[in-house]
Amino acid sequence: MSLPIASLAAAAEALAAGRTTALDLTEAALARIADPSGEGGRAFLDVQAEKARASARAMDALRAAGRAPSPWAGIPISVKDLFDQQGLPTRAGAVALEDAPPATATAPAVARLERAGFVVLGRTNMVEFAFSGLGVNPHHGTPRSPWDRATGRLPGGSSSGAAVAVADGMGLGALGSDTGGSCRVPAALCGIVGYKPTAKRVPLEGVLPLSSSLDSIGPLANTVGCCAVLDALMAGAETAAPPPARPVAGLRFGLPEATYLFEGLEPVVAEAFVRAVARLEAAGARIERFTLPELAEIPVVNAAGGFTAAESYAWHRALLERARDRYDPRILARILRGASMGAADYLDLHKARARIIAAAAARTAPYDAVLCPTTALTPPAISAVEDEAEYNRINLLLLRNTAAFNFLDRCSISLPCHAPGEAPVGLMLSGAHDGDAALFATAAAVEAALRG
Repeated sequence: MSLPIASLAAAAEALAAGRTTALDLTEAALARIADPSGEGGRAFLDVQAEKARASARAMDALRAAGRAPSPWAGIPISVKDLFDQQGLPTRAGAVALEDAPPATATAPAVARLERAGFVVLGRTNMVEFAFSGLGVNPHHGTPRSPWDRATGRLPGGSSSGAAVAVADGMGLGALGSDTGGSCRVPAALCGIVGYKPTAKRVPLEGVLPLSSSLDSIGPLANTVGCCAVLDALMAGAETAAPPPARPVAGLRFGLPEATYLFEGLEPVVAEAFVRAVARLEAAGARIERFTLPELAEIPVVNAAGGFTAAESYAWHRALLERARDRYDPRILARILRGASMGAADYLDLHKARARIIAAAAARTAPYDAVLCPTTALTPPAISAVEDEAEYNRINLLLLRNTAAFNFLDRCSISLPCHAPGEAPVGLMLSGAHDGDAALFATAAAVEAALRG
């Protein structure tokens, strides 16, 4: 059994009309998770089945009494193993934190969705400590992308289980995090929508950190509207709705020329991107090529490891003293790069970032969004990254485009743009700092144009 409903809006309508119940939706998702032929065993690290059923029954009772806390009450979702849930340990996909104490409070991002009545199914798998874009977890297994399951292909990371859960109908949405692409990369490789808000839009309290300068909390779901609802509620809105429909005609998109964002694209990715841009142009959008030289500065200033290495090492120092041998060696190596970064280097990086952000913002101001492929690759085989050199090469290619917009502190979204039957490809739209509402409206118009 799988979920018969694909979007939050459709689920809310069916619940309001009495065509389904919260318990029905929850049972369908739990059955999908438990299916031994599916990916539930790898996508989830903790299934909270009885709590989910109890929450669903409570939402059904509240709806029957006319007291449902929101239209979304009773809809099942999942939570990445990075968020605190009161009474449960937060292990971040690691065995080094197996003895972590239970959290004393639930992270605000999760608590706000629970207050709206969403039903949490459990905690999803992830890259250890969120420090890779591949989705590989040697401790708990690697969930497979929906594409070419026979081969076994990377789901993208670090929110790997979150993306696979949504793609496979194990809930209608998922909470992820995005420091360098961890919502958008798995969304692209699993054929769904992933959103990275302007950093700090959603509170980071109760979320195990990777990089305090770059971390952001975002949703993964089947549609732009679903992500918009989840994002608004996590950001503290009292009510939320999908963005209103608007035409693509008249929207202005920037296409950065002579930049690494378009280097090394797989032919399937390049072709899907060209088709998507042509479709938008045919629908009346203005596509303008422009230069964004600041992008070339980002790898230069990050050469010593950047914010992620420095800030993750600062957090992990104490844990490394007692559990270093329990880390994935490939994640450990990335964290240890931060040990050699001095205070002056770190302060210089902050200054360089502020300068690059200001210059890039001026160049992109005329556009509703900047367009590029989300990743350069379609899902590689899991076996391909067993080789350490390939692990690093593919990881860099998957994160390259998304990480640029984390550095620029922009809101950014990945939409599927591949043709039916093709390998999944993501189209990334990046908006202005604090331009989240505008980007959602733009993305909804693009989604409709690509589907129409």
